[in-house]
Amino acid sequence: MPMDWIWGLIGGLLIGSGGAVYLLMNGRIMGASGIIGGLVDGSGRTTKWERLIFLAGVAGIPLMLTALFGKIDTHVTDNIGVLIAAGLLVGIGTRIANGCTSGHGVCGMSRLSLRGLAATIFYILAGGLGVVLFRHILGVI
Repeated sequence: MPMDWIWGLIGGLLIGSGGAVYLLMNGRIMGASGIIGGLVDGSGRTTKWERLIFLAGVAGIPLMLTALFGKIDTHVTDNIGVLIAAGLLVGIGTRIANGCTSGHGVCGMSRLSLRGLAATIFYILAGGLGVVLFRHILGVI
């Protein structure tokens, strides 16, 4: 099995486990965009430390894995403009959809949420269109 697939499997297991633990410990859905959004807009003041600890884990686990296993090739582009544009598009998309892949795709789908299923279908389609546009037509990634 290619290492890319193994790392993807490990990442999926970590995200799924994180979602389950977050739901069991807090009784709320783990949506990264909602967790960050609550810190940015101030609506999550009462759970500020919980949100910051979660985000520290999101940033810290990859750093720990890199220390254990060395550099892992993520195939991310070196083009800073593309990275900024991608971040902005993802941010806008999560606001429009009222959630992100972790909220809708992982937690919503696992709860058989119709809203999560619909959002997941649309962001997968948008991602596919983005690859066609940016890689195959514009050639920037």
